[in-house]
Amino acid sequence: MQKPESIVILTGAGISAESGIETFRAADGLWANHPVDEVATPEGFERNPQLVYQFYNQRREQLLSQDIKPNAAHTALAKFEHDFDGTFLLVTQNIDNLHERAGSENVLHMHGELLKMRCLNSKMVFDIRESFDYDTRCECCRSPGNLRPHVVWFGEMPLHINQINMALEACDIFIAIGTSGNVYPAAGFYQTAKNCQAHTVELNLEKTGSSFDTSVYGPATQIVPEYLEKILQS
Repeated sequence: MQKPESIVILTGAGISAESGIETFRAADGLWANHPVDEVATPEGFERNPQLVYQFYNQRREQLLSQDIKPNAAHTALAKFEHDFDGTFLLVTQNIDNLHERAGSENVLHMHGELLKMRCLNSKMVFDIRESFDYDTRCECCRSPGNLRPHVVWFGEMPLHINQINMALEACDIFIAIGTSGNVYPAAGFYQTAKNCQAHTVELNLEKTGSSFDTSVYGPATQIVPEYLEKILQS
């Protein structure tokens, strides 16, 4: 393997599953026993904001529990970022903070962050580690009912998409880790990179329908450290 000068890595729910974070949707289409359109769409929030607040408050409480910790794949990515002497960007579909807790620094959360909330009026984003709901007063406008989870729901535009596309067009290697390849635009990132002559790699528990140049299957905690070490030794 020729040593690359620029790498973009995309991570999905599969990398956090081994840390105990449940994947977005189970085979029955439910997320924590809720239909996705109830808790992950703007329409669901408009219909029943209290249910949506409760849902994300529970997810946040789980993330902050002592049981949830970065795993070996998160740690390997943080180590790789610090050891790699080229251009590096880590894009994640996950709304948890496990990459940051493992030591990663150049991270873009394209689907938002569970530990942040956003004002519906000013669009200002605030850190949050406690529960909040319709009655919580916003820090900027001092009004209740103006705060929502800083999470990209179905039907909304992902964050940082222009910056991500620029990095994909310039990278030598694109690596997708633990992502199903079913949710766009992230599912098309490998094609964008491939069209610009990048080598595309899939590190996943099982094969997806995408045509990567290289595919390695197995638990992320095993295959991610091994593959990243190969790049560093090239």
